Amino acid sequence: MNKFLFIPLLALTLSCNTSKKEKEVKEEIPKIEIAERPELNLEQANRLAELPLHCINTEYPNKLSQTIGSDTDLLPPRTLHPAFHGCFDWHSAVHGHWSLVSLLKQFPNIDNADAIKQRLLNNISKENIEAEVAYFHGKHNKSYERTYGWAWLLKLAETLHTWDDDTARVLESNLQPLTNLIVGKYIEFLPKLNYPLRVGTHTNTAFGLSFAYDYAETVNHEALKTAITERAKYFFLNDSNCPMGWEPSGTDFLSPCLEEAALMKRLLPKEEFNLWLNHFLPQLNNKNYTLEVGLVSDRTDGHLVHLDGVNFSRAWSLYKIAEGLPEYDHLKNIANHHINYSLPSIFGDGYEGGHWLGSFAIYALNAVSKD
Repeated sequence: MNKFLFIPLLALTLSCNTSKKEKEVKEEIPKIEIAERPELNLEQANRLAELPLHCINTEYPNKLSQTIGSDTDLLPPRTLHPAFHGCFDWHSAVHGHWSLVSLLKQFPNIDNADAIKQRLLNNISKENIEAEVAYFHGKHNKSYERTYGWAWLLKLAETLHTWDDDTARVLESNLQPLTNLIVGKYIEFLPKLNYPLRVGTHTNTAFGLSFAYDYAETVNHEALKTAITERAKYFFLNDSNCPMGWEPSGTDFLSPCLEEAALMKRLLPKEEFNLWLNHFLPQLNNKNYTLEVGLVSDRTDGHLVHLDGVNFSRAWSLYKIAEGLPEYDHLKNIANHHINYSLPSIFGDGYEGGHWLGSFAIYALNAVSKD
């Protein structure tokens, strides 16, 4: 063959092969499905309000998580916890009350608003909160609800503080002794915690610090802000390559990796957070990054239904991470997929999920509405 003819043919062949390879690479890039953006509107707020209304005064079944010191501790939940004895356990009762406060704050015309306010006033009364404080002072109760229940109590206090309503002022005042006690417990406990708890359930350190920091920032509590910031940086500032592939565990309702990232987003300046996140979760930079929702196999199982919770908490963390960072906007679509998967299932669900998942759904939807 004429060598001058061979060279163009070779070039053409290489070009075709290169184009073919480029085409194959392009075809390998997954097509990202755009999720419908979930919205919290009045109709949905009315449905969500039914969940805590059904349980905040439902005493049994009940998991007290109580250390028994003597026969005198063997009392019914309504006596031990007159404010927060419903919804199966103390922390669920607390965030059930938070749910109603959050919905009333956003939707003043919600159905039965006056009756809901009266329920809140009856439960979060001065006398009931005094009894709750007394329980925490019990000999065996120093670590009670640390830090998950503490965090939700401060989220309730924060939301009351920012709700411009006469009822909110009464409730905030009544709750204040317990709020002060929990703040003091955080400040006392954090310097003693040498290692963070990197779990997907109640004791997750990053989650507990995030909600507490929100409260401290809202009310400008400098001592609490300082305690959280110092300990969080000590725990997390040098972390890298969080193993998202290990998540979720079978009964998680929080994402250890995403909760940590959402906490550090609260604490670090934008430029410093970007550098930290690139080391901690570098895969989030990829606009084609995907994250499978937590799949629930049996919503009548009180532990397996936790995975609906992980979907909501992942969503609020992803929205927090992307807040003010356009380069991470693609994470919001992942968050929306997670909310849309679990949201339809919490209505008419069994008590196993219904007593707490409404709060998670509301908080996740609130994150969307802030965007």
